[in-house]
Amino acid sequence: MSQQQSNILEILSGLHASADNIAHFDEDWTQGRSAFGGIASSFAVTAMRKLLDTAKPMRSLMVSFIAPIPPGEIAVTAQILRQGKNVTQMSADVVSGGQVALQAMGVFGNPRQGLIVPAQHDVIFKPREQGIPFADHSRRLPSFLGYFDGCWVDGGLPFSGTSKRHLAMWVRHRADLQDFRTEKLVAICDIPPPVVLSYFDTPPVPASSLTWSLEFLVPPERVEGDWFYLDYQVESAAEGYTQQSGRIFDESGQLCALSRQCMVYFG
Repeated sequence: MSQQQSNILEILSGLHASADNIAHFDEDWTQGRSAFGGIASSFAVTAMRKLLDTAKPMRSLMVSFIAPIPPGEIAVTAQILRQGKNVTQMSADVVSGGQVALQAMGVFGNPRQGLIVPAQHDVIFKPREQGIPFADHSRRLPSFLGYFDGCWVDGGLPFSGTSKRHLAMWVRHRADLQDFRTEKLVAICDIPPPVVLSYFDTPPVPASSLTWSLEFLVPPERVEGDWFYLDYQVESAAEGYTQQSGRIFDESGQLCALSRQCMVYFG
C-alpha cells in the first residue's frame, strides 16, 4: 500500500466538509475496476447524514451497484424522500464521470419504546490468535485491505479450492472513525469477499456485488470497540449469480447488523 494514499477518515472528512458533496479516492481503494463497495456505500451514507436536521441512527441501508466507480473524483447527490416524526427516509446517488454508478436508500429512525425481543445466535467466536492474517495472503487480496487489520478464523479462504459455504473473520479499521461511526460499520460489513470464491483454486475469478441490504440491530453510534466478528455464508450460487448473508458482531459478542448480498461472478 502506497504511503501517499488517503485513508478513509481523510476521504470521508473531505466529503463531509464539501459543500458540493465532492470526494476523491485513489486506486488503493479499488477492487478490480471499481471502488471497494464499503467505501462507495459510505459516500452515500455521509451525504445522507448531512441532511439530517437532528441526529438519527441509521436503521437500514439498501444499495444498488450500477456501474464501476474508477479512482478519482466522485460526487454525491442526496435527498429526503419523507421525513416523519421519528423516521426519515432518504436516497443518494454516487456519480462518477457524469453517470450514476451507485444508488442507495437509507432509513434513519429515533428510538421508541416497544416490545423487546433479544437477538439470539449460535455463533462460537474463534480467537484472533488462531487466525490467518490478511497480510499472509496479500498477493491474492485487494490492496484496500491494507487499510484494515484482520484475519480469517474459520471457513474457506478465497481461491483455496476447499468448497466451503461459510467464512468468519475478525476485522478493524486502522483509522479512527469515531466521528463516522455509521460509515465505520458500513465499510466493515462489506469486507468479506464472495464466499463462493473458496470453491475456486486459481485466481482471478472476477466477482462483484449487484445489490446489498444492511440492517442495523443496534444504532451504530452505540457500538463500542474497534474489532468486529463477521460470520458469512453462501446461500446459493447458480448461473453466474450468488447470494450470501452475514452477521456482524462487536467485540462483546453483541449482534450489531445483518447483511444480504446478490453478487455476480465469472468462473
